[in-house]
Amino acid sequence: MLANFLEKSKPINFIVYFGLFFCFFIITVFSNLLTDSFTWLKAMENVSFLGLFLIIFFFYSFIVSKNKLTFDHSYSFFVFILTSILFIPKLLEFKTLITLIIYLLFLRKIYSLRSPKKMIQKLFDSGFWLGVLIILEPFTLVFFILIYASILLRKKVSFHTILTPIIGFISPLIIYFSYLFWYDYNEEFKQLFAFNNINNVFIYRKDTTLWIFGAVLLLTIISVFLKSPKVLSVNNSFKKSWIILIINSIIAVVFALIITEKNGSEIVYLLIPASIIIANGFEVIEKMIVKNSISALLLIGTILTYFLL
Repeated sequence: MLANFLEKSKPINFIVYFGLFFCFFIITVFSNLLTDSFTWLKAMENVSFLGLFLIIFFFYSFIVSKNKLTFDHSYSFFVFILTSILFIPKLLEFKTLITLIIYLLFLRKIYSLRSPKKMIQKLFDSGFWLGVLIILEPFTLVFFILIYASILLRKKVSFHTILTPIIGFISPLIIYFSYLFWYDYNEEFKQLFAFNNINNVFIYRKDTTLWIFGAVLLLTIISVFLKSPKVLSVNNSFKKSWIILIINSIIAVVFALIITEKNGSEIVYLLIPASIIIANGFEVIEKMIVKNSISALLLIGTILTYFLL
């Protein structure tokens, strides 16, 4: 049964999941070819996109396994792959995929704070990657909250831990400003911090994004209520990671709502912590028949949504 396969965390699982993603990626590419004429440049571009997706999946899997954000199973990767399939058409841009990779590099440092080793270096790196991220997408500034929430939860508050992320954050911005100043493009730097226009969330009604967003959010909330009593009753490192996951999800929702240029791809910022939380929700369910039913519904729902909506 499907749940028996998901209960394992082996290389074959991830090969199967990526194979599933690859099938839908090819379908999307061929669908685009029906409207665009074939060129070798376009073919190489699609190969590059697939390579970037591989990097995204690698970093995602690394964050989950290295920081022990779930038990030894593959539910989180399964959920992340399914939700990513629904956003393939919206993610086929170099800037979007590069931004997601940098976001994962940022999260990698945030969740690695569970270990006290090289704390200052990790905080500098988290600020640095967030600085790079803001150059590409200014509204990601809201994720600055996640850095200091992690510091507070890990009880590592000191002058050095407060100041280090700020130094890391301004480092890429100084380099970027110097580059723009040299070429007299100062106005572009000012635009990074121009948060005047915030579109309405209901722009998502133009397609199925709002429904996917709502479904993911609902499953995340249910999983939080299922898992939290068990997690919060024990004082261990995962308890802090769990709270950070919840804060990460809340910030990602805020980001998706306030971002100016909405195209649906920003929902993936939520999918990363949400898929981990949903996977933890699966851990609470004891009956395999229930796990099988939910897993099958998610798979079937993804396929139907992709083809019918």
